[in-house]
Amino acid sequence: MSSPTLTKDEAANPAPAPKEPAEAPQEAAAPSALARFLGNPKTLALLVAILVVVVSALVTGAGTWPRSLTADVQSPLNDLDNWLVDNRESHWIFLYFLLHISNFAQASYDTLLSLLESMSYVGVIVVGTLIAWAAGGADLSRRALRTGGTALAVFVVCGVLDVWEPTMETLALMIVSIILAALLGALLGLASGVSDRFEKILRPVFDTMQVMPAFAYLLPLVLMFDIGVPSALIATVIYAAPPMARLTSLGLRQADPTALEAATSLGADARQRLLTARLPLARKQMMLGLNQTIMMCLSMVVLASLIGAGGLGSEVYEALGALKNGDALVAGVAVVLLAVLLDRTTAAAGERIDDVATTSFSRAAAQLRIVVWGGIAALTALFAAIGTAVAGDEWPENWVVDFTNSIDSAVNWFTDHLGSGIPVLGGTITWAEGFTEIVLNPLRNGLQTTPWWALALLVAVIGWIVGTWRAALTGVVCLALIGWMRLWNVAMDTLSQVLAGLLLTVVVGVLVGVLCARVERVDKLMRPVLDTMQTMPQFVYLIPVIALVGQNRTGGILAAVIYAAPAVIRITAQGLRHVDPAAMEASNSLGATGRQQLFGVQLPLARNSMLVALNQGVVLVLSMVVVAGLIGGGALGYMVVRGLSKGDLSQGFPAGIAIVCLGIMLDRLSQPAAKRNRD
Repeated sequence: MSSPTLTKDEAANPAPAPKEPAEAPQEAAAPSALARFLGNPKTLALLVAILVVVVSALVTGAGTWPRSLTADVQSPLNDLDNWLVDNRESHWIFLYFLLHISNFAQASYDTLLSLLESMSYVGVIVVGTLIAWAAGGADLSRRALRTGGTALAVFVVCGVLDVWEPTMETLALMIVSIILAALLGALLGLASGVSDRFEKILRPVFDTMQVMPAFAYLLPLVLMFDIGVPSALIATVIYAAPPMARLTSLGLRQADPTALEAATSLGADARQRLLTARLPLARKQMMLGLNQTIMMCLSMVVLASLIGAGGLGSEVYEALGALKNGDALVAGVAVVLLAVLLDRTTAAAGERIDDVATTSFSRAAAQLRIVVWGGIAALTALFAAIGTAVAGDEWPENWVVDFTNSIDSAVNWFTDHLGSGIPVLGGTITWAEGFTEIVLNPLRNGLQTTPWWALALLVAVIGWIVGTWRAALTGVVCLALIGWMRLWNVAMDTLSQVLAGLLLTVVVGVLVGVLCARVERVDKLMRPVLDTMQTMPQFVYLIPVIALVGQNRTGGILAAVIYAAPAVIRITAQGLRHVDPAAMEASNSLGATGRQQLFGVQLPLARNSMLVALNQGVVLVLSMVVVAGLIGGGALGYMVVRGLSKGDLSQGFPAGIAIVCLGIMLDRLSQPAAKRNRD
């Protein structure tokens, strides 16, 4: 085939070559994740604030709060303490108001304790077992028998461990405080549930109370009522009432609108709707609130041993102070058993109430339960009259088994062989010392050498990023109040322990929570462990920690991690399980692997739950770090404990206020979801 010939003009002016397709303009490309991250003004503000903190700490090397911005709070508090001591028996506010409250609290406790003692150990075991059985249904069902058997085992074990008398003291204080806290919480919850005005007033009060460590409740009450049972009882009631109030209000506000409309259509007024519809529909939430109140009462009653409440808490506290691990563990086991008994009994009662609401019971069954409760009342009166005459007033000595020596020997062996005697690895005490030197000391020194204004700037920026200007202002004001009271360096020490404990808690909680959400076998294994851990009062966590790492700051942080991790694990696992199934199915259809689903779908969609877990971790870690002042944690916790035990108001009260300030600041900085929703 011949090639085409070109004309003279075509040869002189050849046709231009075809152009290549034009590339898309560079600016049309989607910005990278890093560019989006750096382009966010809040991110830039945070980076600048961190840079300012680092540079100022390196340059200045001193972060003490200025002396000119402080005030002497100890002298006025000493004057107030002296005035209270001088006027506690003569001033009208004590004679006509506070004294009546104190007498009522003391009389209630003394009356109930006398009743338990007059019933003897036989009467308490029989009546306590029957009450638990009746709470579970008063029948031959597995639930009722299991609840009754649990009560029987708990009472017998407490006697065998030779802690029967302190157990009765704790039980008496518990029963009185539970009744009063439940009544107070129900009344406040009722007011908050039916009135928007009360709800707006009580919400910030409950928010503040939630972040206050338990110790903070004891200090002002010791001022008013002195050391003893009244202070412990009133502090317990105030501390434990908010869960009952919150959940009662929630149950009333979430009542089924259809049922309320039906009651209105039948001509019911507001009072009748409340009694016949809203309260019955809220009973499940109220039972959950009662369960939470019981657990908080037990936790506070144990802590109240610091101000003379006696009971099992006093046994634990004195044993810890004397380094008697066996005695502390025996009393701690009794506390845990009592917590398990109360938790299982209230849970069984709640299940029975649900059964009554969803199942038709015969009139004969209802009458049988009335007869059972009447018989329990009659047995109580009978044992109160003849109990000590039949069985004596003390647990028989030949029924006691002494485990303390064996426990002390086991702890000593563990300390000698595993504390620091493991070749190459060292041991738990060696690891604790390493954690202190590598993590705690640098973190504390960094906070204490950073200028106060740089830390205030960082807190303000974080508050603005995660919440609103109110959160930023609240954090700065809390820091300023700590510095104003001349507690800056001590508070930074406590803050360093809280941050270290929070980091470990979040890492452990998220990892275990992910395993529980994705591996059913792990979830089944962890469920009873988490249930038990969440019923244990704070004091109990200190006992095994002392055996592991001794009395030091690392021991306090380890106790805080053990105490706070269950809540983080549960919330994380629940958030991952409740991710939108449609999103999971879509990722499956696109061929995503398990790792891709976790990091690309579940964790991002469970962000709100993760933030709630972080917030709960902050509150619980701070609470436990303060308690760890008992085992060498030092800082603000030690000041509070010493102030309580020595009656030193000028030392304990400012430290308690500083702890509350830290709690409020950290709480506001870890609540981004709610703040953004309100903006």
